[in-house]
Amino acid sequence: MNTTSKPKILVSRAIFPEALAELEQSFDVISNQADVVMTPEALASQLAGVSAALVTGSERIDAKALAQAKDLKIVANISVGYNNFDVPAMTAAGVMATNTPDVLTDTTADFGFALLMATARRVTESERWIRDGHWNQWSIVTNPLGMDIHHTTLGIIGMGRIGQGIAKRALGFGMNVIYHNRSRLPGVDEKACQARYVDKETLLKEADHVILVLPYSAESHHTIGAKEIALMKPTATLVNIARGGIVDDVALAAALKAKTIFAAGLDVFEGEPKVHPDLLACSNIVLAPHIASASEKTRRAMIALAARNVRAALAGDKPPSLINTEVLTK
Repeated sequence: MNTTSKPKILVSRAIFPEALAELEQSFDVISNQADVVMTPEALASQLAGVSAALVTGSERIDAKALAQAKDLKIVANISVGYNNFDVPAMTAAGVMATNTPDVLTDTTADFGFALLMATARRVTESERWIRDGHWNQWSIVTNPLGMDIHHTTLGIIGMGRIGQGIAKRALGFGMNVIYHNRSRLPGVDEKACQARYVDKETLLKEADHVILVLPYSAESHHTIGAKEIALMKPTATLVNIARGGIVDDVALAAALKAKTIFAAGLDVFEGEPKVHPDLLACSNIVLAPHIASASEKTRRAMIALAARNVRAALAGDKPPSLINTEVLTK
């Protein structure tokens, strides 16, 4: 028996070559540098022969995926969100679940604010307008007119690390910040953000700009639908950097077409990478391909944290960002 063999791990999607080479120094790595999204059957087959896996949101880790994974100790998500994890099923199977919080907070908050500004000021719509040859003179009234950001009310739904980061950025624009969350923040955090807690209906009615930063779950599915959009001001914008499914994309497309609200900015979509054709037909929308955390520095940090989680678990230690701590008692 070869007692010096390296633990076998799976890297389910393409990562930076340097990060892969570093993993290969310690592990026997099954890698997917071709970046082909695995079928559930292929994923289950790969998990059956490894001790650990680094995955992304495109891989669903549930009881079916874990059924034959007898040696699997940890699945490390290269993401802060983990709605692709069936955490109870992982815990029942004795598999640690980890994510990558903190390392992407500022980058994602930066992008959330960038998407907000692009949406309110019609940046992508204006670029299309130029490219289509419509700009033949400067005009006070006929050039694309947007909505102000400064001295308006920003409503944040989901006030975790990223939501608080966006609130702090809003202070530089003199914005009035209101928020809704599953639970109210401690007073010291509210003071740091200069944010006021309100119920969801009040937020939707009062906010000039609404941004969604809440985690996806069965309870948060379609948090924003036709009923909620109808509460918003006709001059309001809606930005989603959370997860697809939190917004009813069909209802949003109908509202944008009817000018129920002014505009929307989406980084995430139901059924992504497919985007509903009704959204693609809207002119008053900014679309981005799930890139809120996509700076090179941050993506490298996310991979590094996932790798640290794997190394800790396989060394018999508690991973730094363990989600299902109760698994340690199994």
